[in-house]
Amino acid sequence: MATKSSSSNKGKPADSRIADNKKALFNYAIEERFEAGVVLQGWEVKALREGKVQLTDGYVLIRDGELFLIGCQINPLNTASTHVNPDAVRTKKLLLHREQIRRLIGKVEQKGYTLVALNLHWKNGKVKCEMDLAKGKGEHDKRDTIKDREGKREVERAMKARNR
Repeated sequence: MATKSSSSNKGKPADSRIADNKKALFNYAIEERFEAGVVLQGWEVKALREGKVQLTDGYVLIRDGELFLIGCQINPLNTASTHVNPDAVRTKKLLLHREQIRRLIGKVEQKGYTLVALNLHWKNGKVKCEMDLAKGKGEHDKRDTIKDREGKREVERAMKARNR
């Protein structure tokens, strides 16, 4: 009698990304990373599983000692229930330890620091938001980033051409 292996998810990693904020790494210099849980409604979780999310303009706001994710758009599925009124740009509450929130409040009150949402991902069946304490980059810093990226591309092209 053949027994079915319980490790049918061998190829799939435990942590899988739902959405990324690619602009954040370009526009901000990252200082410190945090991972927070996200309070979601049922229809939002279903939409996340289908990949109907956009995090491009996502940032985190501290209000009354609590963290809120703003600018994350979760588009409802066409099969949503009739008794639920989905709001795609609803403000979502983030869950973090009180000590970490206090520390973040102190840092954000300093000049130039902000909290930016980097990505949404699954962790042990729950949706997590990776956010960063960051400082905005100036124009010259952005130019340096572009120059470094172009230099790396040229080196890769040269190595690829050489290996042919």
